[in-house]
Formats: sequence, structure tokens, C-alpha cells
Amino acid sequence: MSSVLETAYEQMQGRVGEQTSRSEWFEVTQDRINDYADVSMDHQWIHVDVDRANKESPFGAPIAHGNLTLAIMGHLPMASVAEGPKLEGQKLGINYGFDRIRFPSPVPVGTKVRATSTLKRVEIKGGMLETMNEVVVEAQGTDKPVCVAESLGRMVF
Repeated sequence: MSSVLETAYEQMQGRVGEQTSRSEWFEVTQDRINDYADVSMDHQWIHVDVDRANKESPFGAPIAHGNLTLAIMGHLPMASVAEGPKLEGQKLGINYGFDRIRFPSPVPVGTKVRATSTLKRVEIKGGMLETMNEVVVEAQGTDKPVCVAESLGRMVF
């Protein structure tokens, strides 16, 4: 194992339990929901039929796709740290997947969301550092999160 990787591991171990980022508020618009429906080919009325969703949906409005919330979640924490420092010798970071994802509450159109990320685990895997961050996406003005996910990343040195 290289000394660069060992040093990075020690630095990251010291950050376990720390909140690593909190994003700015981001509005989920009907246009974004419609665009996602086109990309995902999921045109279920609860997402894209505004009139019907306003009348028939238990939420009183169209809601974002759960996977749209997940896709936005990947952007939100990074938006606040995109220019932040990398670890010495780090060449790139890779999205490695998720251990667990839950959508406890819907995201009605017009909702502003933000994400908070907390480093929960760091391991050396295959000559890389694997991190697990708990990412919580909250909706402005509510107590219940709209998404909670354990996001895995790998740092390449």
C-alpha cells in the first residue's frame, strides 16, 4: 500500500462522523419533473399531469419521481464543494453506488430541497479509498426527509 493512500486513509478516518457538506436550497420545478419523465420514460400521471394530480393525487399536486430526487441528491452536496480541496495525490472520485435508499416523503412540484452529507465509513479497497456517506435530502418547511441514502464513493490515487 502506498504512503499516499495510507496518509489519505488516516485523514479520512479522522473525519468519520463529520458533516461533510450542506447544499443550498434547490427548487424542483414541473419542467425538471417533465424532463426527467422524458429521460426515464416514466410518464405516470402523478408526476406529469398537473390538472389530474391537483384533483386526484393524495398530495394535491404533481410530485417528483423518487429517482429524480435521487439524481438531484447526487448533485446537491457536490454543488457546495465542487471547488473544494482534494486529498493529496487524489486523481479522481467515482460514484460506486448505494447501500440503502429510502424515500420517506414525497417532493411536490415547487418544493425546495437541500442535502446534507455525513461521512460514516472509510475503507481501503482495491488500492482506493471507499467512503460511505449518509445523505439526507430535506424539503424546506418540513421535518420529514424526502430521501435518505447511504452513498458509496471511491477515491482513486
